[in-house]
Amino acid sequence: MDKETSAGTKRKIRKEKYKLKFEKLLGDYNNVLVVGVDNVGSLQMQKVRIALRGKAVMIMGKNTLMRMIIREQMVANPKLEALLPFVRGNMGLIFTNDDLAKIRTVVTEYKVPAGAKSGTLAPSDVYVPPGPTGLDPGQTGFFQALNIATKIVKGSIEIVNQVHLIKRGDKITSSAVALLSKLDIKPFFYGIVALNVYEDGSVYPASVLDMTPEELLNKFVNGVNTLRAISIGAAWPSELTLTYNLANGFRKLLALSLATSYKFKESEAIEKAAAAAPAAKPAAAAAAAPAGKGDKKGADKKKADDKPEKKDDPEPEPDEDVGVGGLFD
Repeated sequence: MDKETSAGTKRKIRKEKYKLKFEKLLGDYNNVLVVGVDNVGSLQMQKVRIALRGKAVMIMGKNTLMRMIIREQMVANPKLEALLPFVRGNMGLIFTNDDLAKIRTVVTEYKVPAGAKSGTLAPSDVYVPPGPTGLDPGQTGFFQALNIATKIVKGSIEIVNQVHLIKRGDKITSSAVALLSKLDIKPFFYGIVALNVYEDGSVYPASVLDMTPEELLNKFVNGVNTLRAISIGAAWPSELTLTYNLANGFRKLLALSLATSYKFKESEAIEKAAAAAPAAKPAAAAAAAPAGKGDKKGADKKKADDKPEKKDDPEPEPDEDVGVGGLFD
C-alpha cells in the first residue's frame, strides 16, 4: 500500500511540474509550431532538442492534459482557443519567439531511413528500379505473384522494367514489405513533420512559411481585388469601392453638364481641354514622331501623308496656257 501511495505521489508531483512548465511556456512565447512525430525515435527527438537549445522549446505529453491546461489558460488569454483543435493525435508543440521558418528547417532536417511496415499508409511513392536483384531463380514465383516482369541473367533474377510498387497514401501490403525486405530497400524517411503554426492567436498551415513576402503581398492584393469586384457587382458600397463610386458619380455629373447648360468648375476645365485638344494634336504628333536624317521609313511615311488623297474618278485639270477653244478642238 505504501508503494502505491508513493507511486501516486510521484505521479502527482510530475503532473504538477509539467503543468507549471506548460503554463510558463504559454505565457512566455507567442509562436507555437505544431509538429507530428509519427515513427520518430527517442534518439531523433534528443538530437532535435539539442539543436533547438537557445532558440525554442519542444514539449510532448498527453493530449488530454495539454488541452486541460490550455483551457485553464484561455481565461487569461482567449487567443489560445485557436490552438486547442490541433492538440490531437501523435503530436508535439515547439514554443519559440524566433523566426518560425528557421525553426522548422532545424526540426525537419533530422530524418532517418526506415523500412516499410505492413498496414501503415505510405508517406511517399515507392519505385523498384530495374536491374539485377541478387536473388536466385528459385524465387521467380514470388515476383510473378506481384506481376513483376523478370528474366534470368547469369543465374540471378533481374527486373526488366521499373515497378511502381506503392502509391502515396495507399496501405502497405505484406507482399510489398516482403519484396522490399528481400531487395534490402528502405524506401521511407521518417522525421518530425511541421503541421501548423500558431502565431499570436492566428493558426495557418506550415506550408505558408515557404512563401516569400512578395507572394504573400500578391495574394493579399488579389484578395482585395476580388472583394472589390464582388462589392461592385452586388452594388454594395464599401471602403474598397469608394474611389470607384466617386469616379462613377463624377462621370455622371460631367455627362449632365455637357448635355445641359449647367456648368461647374471641373466641367469647364475639361471642356477647355477638349476644345484645345484638336489644335494641339497635329503639333504634338509631329513633335512626338519626327523623321530623322536617313530614316527612309519616316520619309516615306511623311511623303505618303503629304500626298493628296486619290479620288475614285479623277477629272483632268485644264492647263493654264491652253485656251477654252483649243480644249475642244
